[in-house]
Amino acid sequence: MNVTAPPATGVRTSWWELPAHVRAGLEGELGAAVAEAVTQRGGFSPGVAARVRLADGRRAFVKAVSAEANPGSPRLHRAEARNSAALPAAVPVPRFLACYDDGAWVALAFEDIQGRQPQVPWRGDEFARVLQAVDALSRDLTPAPVAAPTAAEAVAGIFRGWERLIEQGAGADERLDPWIRRNLPALAELAAPWSEFASGDTLAHGDLRADNMLLTPDGDRVVFVDWPHALRAAPWFDLLLMLPCVRAQGGPDPEEVFTTQRVGAEADPRGVTATLAGLAGYFVRQSLQPAPAGLPTLRAFQAAQGAAAVAWLRTRLVTRRGPALP
Repeated sequence: MNVTAPPATGVRTSWWELPAHVRAGLEGELGAAVAEAVTQRGGFSPGVAARVRLADGRRAFVKAVSAEANPGSPRLHRAEARNSAALPAAVPVPRFLACYDDGAWVALAFEDIQGRQPQVPWRGDEFARVLQAVDALSRDLTPAPVAAPTAAEAVAGIFRGWERLIEQGAGADERLDPWIRRNLPALAELAAPWSEFASGDTLAHGDLRADNMLLTPDGDRVVFVDWPHALRAAPWFDLLLMLPCVRAQGGPDPEEVFTTQRVGAEADPRGVTATLAGLAGYFVRQSLQPAPAGLPTLRAFQAAQGAAAVAWLRTRLVTRRGPALP
């Protein structure tokens, strides 16, 4: 499958373009001034994302944003600070170092991990390495070691995408695939019970994509970055959320991958289908919204994920004896 998702891109600014008081505030928390900063590309957070060298020789990864760049991003940075600070040391995540928050700007600093994102289109060896790491992550984070909202609390609203499209009268929207237009009520019904099955006490990352992972040069570790969306869910929740994105970036068939993984094989097939229906509705509906500030490729990225999720759902409705949809 060819790559259909565009690059995950946020509008970046350099460390040196930050207001002086923001730079000074984070440097004060770190205990040293920034001597060198290299902006990093990739990922959907707008604002600053840079690897820095401090005057005392230490290194860090910093990110900073204001509501002016994107209204929702400061809230996400604050959530990431809380979650990252609470994660156990043994979990493969960057160590949280510091936070500066003046109410308008939020700046964070983390351990600088020497590594790179997986290549896309996905390579088989790298995907196998990531799958093993995702499985280990679900084991290590069960029971959830961090206070986090349940899946029902965190994403109940956004997993009502099909219902909201119906409420908006989207059945005649020609941007939607004809199969979706014909089956909107059935898709909403199919997704409705998802939270009954997706609940659990595993801490899920909630946004696993290639740009939220780093492969270390030793050929062994996978480090998972960007934790603002952490939530408590079933052990298979992260894997299910990840696979449509993998497929949209040239990866393998998600049904084959999911059903051959430990957490997928143990999952209730009805619950997986319902949750996948909810996820597909989220991506499809979001892809039709106006582009948010600072994130120029997000809607096209969501459209690609939505197409992959819908294709996977249609496969499950045939192979898993789901309801027959015309």
